[in-house]
Amino acid sequence: MNDLELRLGPIAHGGHTVARHEGRVVFVRHGLPGELVRVRLTDTEAERRFWRGDVVEVLEGSPDRRPHVWAPADSLTAYAAGSVPVGGAEFGHIELAEQRRLKAAVIREQLSRLAHVTLDVEVEEVSLGGAAEAAGLHWRTRCSFAVDDDGRLAMHAHRSETVIPIRDMPLAVEEIERLGLWDADLSGVERVEVAAPASGATPLVVFTLAEELGSARLSALAEVVATDASVSVVAPGGGAPLTLRGRGSVSEQAGGYHYTVTGEGFWQIHRRAPEALMAAVLDAVGSEVAEGAAVADLYAGAGLFTAPLAARVGPSGSVLSVEGSPGTSRDARRTFKRLPQVDVVQGRVERVLRQRAGERFAAVVLDPPRAGAGREVVRQLVAAAPRAVAYVSCDPASFARDLGWFLEAGWSLEWLRGLDLYPQTHHIETVALLKPGS
Repeated sequence: MNDLELRLGPIAHGGHTVARHEGRVVFVRHGLPGELVRVRLTDTEAERRFWRGDVVEVLEGSPDRRPHVWAPADSLTAYAAGSVPVGGAEFGHIELAEQRRLKAAVIREQLSRLAHVTLDVEVEEVSLGGAAEAAGLHWRTRCSFAVDDDGRLAMHAHRSETVIPIRDMPLAVEEIERLGLWDADLSGVERVEVAAPASGATPLVVFTLAEELGSARLSALAEVVATDASVSVVAPGGGAPLTLRGRGSVSEQAGGYHYTVTGEGFWQIHRRAPEALMAAVLDAVGSEVAEGAAVADLYAGAGLFTAPLAARVGPSGSVLSVEGSPGTSRDARRTFKRLPQVDVVQGRVERVLRQRAGERFAAVVLDPPRAGAGREVVRQLVAAAPRAVAYVSCDPASFARDLGWFLEAGWSLEWLRGLDLYPQTHHIETVALLKPGS
């Protein structure tokens, strides 16, 4: 049994709708709540409590369905051609306003189920301006690509090692589209990372090699990029990138602050995300961040929030900026080397907080990866009792779980904002203000 006719139920975390077949839950991608569809099952292991599947035919469509914005990610087109869709635009068949309503529903459901909080949440559009804003396209300043066996640029199918060659990527900023990678011979390359700063600074292309290449082939790789972009390579076994052309980093700007980010470093991928998140975080903790204050930026990345916090506390204050990734932490250290009030520490957040348990902070910015902060970090922050925590999250489930632990400790959720920083996908960014009990 491969195909089922199913009536799709509510939206679920992870970009699925929930359907049922003979009592078993089926998580279905590429559909919309209420639709009657034919589903190709992709995961039917007998011991699982649920199955997974993709929509391959729409029998009764939703009024919020539209033609997909990107053919390789369109489930209907891909399966009709005997292929499978690439990941990265699983909401591309849904009208933008409905995408945001579905994302808000996911946040509400996770808050209710995991934190026992009932909250009326909306997901805000983050304006791009012009035609891109209307279409929800050309917002990605970072892209990661695979390479197929023929040396062509490709992307992975969802939850699969299958790679599918592509000829465009309309979610990417036009500076990435113009790099000419679609026509390049990438034989010997396993993965391609591209960064094109929203400021218009020089893009960076990093090739991770699948095998050792000679100097002639490396020189040829440096020339396959059609613009004046910088080019680096990473050896098959990993390690620091080797710069072949230009610089091994890009210059980013946000809120009037300047940052250096290498190919190893992390930066928000939506071209308006840094400013939008910075504004939301300062709105949350700004009243607690004054001249001379001690504050912390945890899971700080390249220091997006560290910079405005350092400016507010001034030389008489202090900012503890903690990041686990060695490469990203090095980026932050370069950016803030002339600011004595900034202490950049590389390491696991829970370990650093344990080592500095006696310190007290007026405010904390918490921006963990998808897995969330976790029970131990929440426990340490409750013990430290800052006057405010701005929690930035890219995963509503891990946020709701962590929020539940804060609430159990007597803290309160003052407000929460949802930001649509990933149009055409199920991903959501939230910013919340948490405060300790009186």
